[in-house]
Amino acid sequence: MTHLWIRAEQRPNEERVGLLPEGVSALIAAGIRVSVEESSVRAIPIDGYRAAGAEIVPENSWPDAPRDAIIFGLKELPEDGTPLPHRHIMFGHAFKGQPAGQELLRRFAAGGGALYDLEYLVDETGRRVAAFGYWAGFAGAAVSLQCWAAQQRGGICPPISKVPSRAALLSALEEDLKGLERPRALIIGASGRVGTGAADLCEAMGVATTLWGRAETASGGPFPQVLQHEIFLNCILARPGCPVFVPASAKADPARKMTVIGDIACDPSSEFSPIKVYDRITDWQAPALRVHDTPPLDVTAIDNLPSLMPVESSQDYAAQLLPSLLTLTDLSAGVWGRARAEFDRRSALL
Repeated sequence: MTHLWIRAEQRPNEERVGLLPEGVSALIAAGIRVSVEESSVRAIPIDGYRAAGAEIVPENSWPDAPRDAIIFGLKELPEDGTPLPHRHIMFGHAFKGQPAGQELLRRFAAGGGALYDLEYLVDETGRRVAAFGYWAGFAGAAVSLQCWAAQQRGGICPPISKVPSRAALLSALEEDLKGLERPRALIIGASGRVGTGAADLCEAMGVATTLWGRAETASGGPFPQVLQHEIFLNCILARPGCPVFVPASAKADPARKMTVIGDIACDPSSEFSPIKVYDRITDWQAPALRVHDTPPLDVTAIDNLPSLMPVESSQDYAAQLLPSLLTLTDLSAGVWGRARAEFDRRSALL
């Protein structure tokens, strides 16, 4: 019997989950055994999973799970260097040359396990079957506006924390922007899931936006227009050949009006990153990285933005992913077969 093991998230400020209790019921009905770890932080209470028929197991016990169990989480594992013998479903951030990702692949090689990367679960056309993109864009635009508002008052963005709902986020942001003239924002990747979320947030807050897609960036650059907007929101998934939107020289460019970059795609360690003014992600405690002082230029690049609204984002993502989870009984075909082939290809390059 296929055995899916839902692990607790071990990363700070991560309360999301990729499977809801109703999904557990559907998987059990399809003949899949489901174990769910207890969690001190998960936004969805454990009682619902128990009522749905899941086996409840101790928090962070996945390393001792049966070898044939498929371990399902969202964010990264503890970086302790231990070999990984299980098959894991998660966002590995390992296939674009990231140093930490290369170490993760070595751990799989050492343990004999495999990574089914959620970013690479795609249908026959290459489109991802499930993504947090909309909520990443929505939250990323909100944090970028918070960074801008803090700048206008002579400071830098303070720590952020989760909110109970979309409405609560908008209300808090309205308070942050009170008395300020709204900035202008440029969104690249505006037609995708991430860009749509970012555009919806900007519209809700009365921020004028310029929306760019493939046509506007087809020339390959340079793109001086980016610097003429107070806020730039990068919403594309960078791949080989991606043009540079913000070169390192932008920091000292005298024509720059841009003071905040929201790198919602958030992959600064990738060689394909289109933003060359920073080299590390930011976090909830320090959302903004100041890369230039006069005039200021802050970068916000948080890689678990949807966790600002963990309930809504979990509900949305779990609904998208469930049809694929129901096919876990055959890992050699469909989305799982394609994901395994990608893992094998990348691992062979180590």
